[in-house]
Amino acid sequence: MQPRARILRGFTPGDPLAPRTSRTYAGGMSTNVAELFVQTLKAAGVQRIWGIPGDSLNAFTDALRRDGGIRWMHTRHEEAAAFAAGAEAELTGELAVAAGSCGPGNLHFINGLFDANRSRVPVLAIASHIPLAEIGSGYFQETHPQDLFQECSVYCELVSDASQLPWVLEAAMRAAISLRGVAVVVVPGDVFFREAPGRRPSAPIRAAASHVVPGEQDLRAAASILNDAKKVTILAGAGVAGAHAEVLALAERLQAPIVHALRGKPHIEHDNPFDVGMTGLLGFASGYRAMERCDALLMLGTDFPYRQFFPEKARIVQVDIRGSQLGRRTPIDAGLVGDVKSTASALLPLIDDGRNDKHLKDSVKHYRKTRRELDELAGNDGKKPIHPQYAARLIDELAAQDAVFTADVGTPTIWAARYLRMTRERMLLGSFVHGSMANALPQALGAAAAASGRQVVALSGDGGLAMLMGDLLSITQNDLPVKIVVFNNSSLNFVELEMKAAGILDFGTGLHNPNFADVATSVGITGIRVEDPADLEDALQRAFAVPGAALVDVVVARDELSIPPAITAAQAKGFTLWALRTVMSGRGDELLDLADVNIVRRIFR
Repeated sequence: MQPRARILRGFTPGDPLAPRTSRTYAGGMSTNVAELFVQTLKAAGVQRIWGIPGDSLNAFTDALRRDGGIRWMHTRHEEAAAFAAGAEAELTGELAVAAGSCGPGNLHFINGLFDANRSRVPVLAIASHIPLAEIGSGYFQETHPQDLFQECSVYCELVSDASQLPWVLEAAMRAAISLRGVAVVVVPGDVFFREAPGRRPSAPIRAAASHVVPGEQDLRAAASILNDAKKVTILAGAGVAGAHAEVLALAERLQAPIVHALRGKPHIEHDNPFDVGMTGLLGFASGYRAMERCDALLMLGTDFPYRQFFPEKARIVQVDIRGSQLGRRTPIDAGLVGDVKSTASALLPLIDDGRNDKHLKDSVKHYRKTRRELDELAGNDGKKPIHPQYAARLIDELAAQDAVFTADVGTPTIWAARYLRMTRERMLLGSFVHGSMANALPQALGAAAAASGRQVVALSGDGGLAMLMGDLLSITQNDLPVKIVVFNNSSLNFVELEMKAAGILDFGTGLHNPNFADVATSVGITGIRVEDPADLEDALQRAFAVPGAALVDVVVARDELSIPPAITAAQAKGFTLWALRTVMSGRGDELLDLADVNIVRRIFR
């Protein structure tokens, strides 16, 4: 019978591959592959690694322990580790790392890695593997990570020989940073123990700034379209990060209102006299209107996916650092490959001055009206259950001016998009491209670790929090002062809204929840439950004031409609069918419970 060591690690005591005393070669780096791994990550400025230890990862975690220069951030689920790493990478712009053991261990990464890759943030995933000699045999916990992670990465490679390691690891790190995505390095557990090749170290691998400017001919073609137009609107996405002043200067010259996509919100909304809000499924009327009425649309750094919200008759100029994105969502008349900051600066001198400001003034006026209407819905009418808009408004008012917010997919993202006001220092993170449940809590872990000293507030849905609720323990284990506000409506609320839009009765969406405040208290987090709107402000103030983590369980209204700025005929028909079926099924009281009567009237008029 084989010793347990061979079953789990692929070697027996005394084997040449067994752990041995570390030696060094010229240049001072350890001979052990795991130690070389750690040294390379340290040189790149990596400060922490997210994950769960496991047998096939033992050599690596032991190298971390002995080195002591990188903090191990233990999570209770590898999916949370990947989300946390993605949030850290998005917040810092630097490489973040997650590590998981073979088979089911690193397989749990996949949802969080999909999110990081689609959000275009630099993450390195270390996926340990079964013993090299056992690959292909159907061995215990065997998967094929180099195949599994192909779709959610920009680089994925198996290290089957120690001599590959420096080259593969450095290529992976450079790919993650330069292509802004996930790179996966798969290492069999026994290979970690092997002697590293005697190669001198490369320069530290860090993010480097570069500027890409379109050619003169392309710039003039775009300027010609914009100069010929009477009403220009700008649509700004995540690509405007770091280009706030340049985009505003271009908007002033064009006298163009600025509509933002959700991922553009933290980068362009603040200190912006041209802001007219958001469009899309989570947006509101003013953003939709400013795009619908323009005769030229300037898309800056956005991959806005909803084709139904693009103007039908306007000419379109698109700017993106990735040429492959141009014209992907809507036909365009000019495409510029360049970063937004450099391109806006190069385009500005080519734009004619003295443009009529009627379109801008009309769009801003409509935005102010829409903004007032939204704010009216966020008041405290003293009724139970609490309106979620009111909770979001209070969070905005009471949170720090440099707070980092995370928002669960579903209605928490809607309220965050509509009621959290960005400042120059605030940041909003979420699963805004991949659209995964349960992202807010683990992303808050990563944000709190990376942004030490800044307030981190997670807007969690009850369904999202419950899905990865075990990682409440990660908050206390890693001593992270995360503030969690749970929008507790005892339902998968956004799914119910989608069912109503489809004209069917909601089914299977109800949640039997615990008292989340009691759960938080039981694991060492300050827990507060709020059912009366009169108590909410004091509860949030208390939670934000405690030095450590806190969770506020807010019981909010379930039947709270939030719908897109433009209602299609199919959606109107769907809501009508839902209303009829609701009455006929004896659930007519749900219609009376809807707080936003104006929205109901708008649907059925």
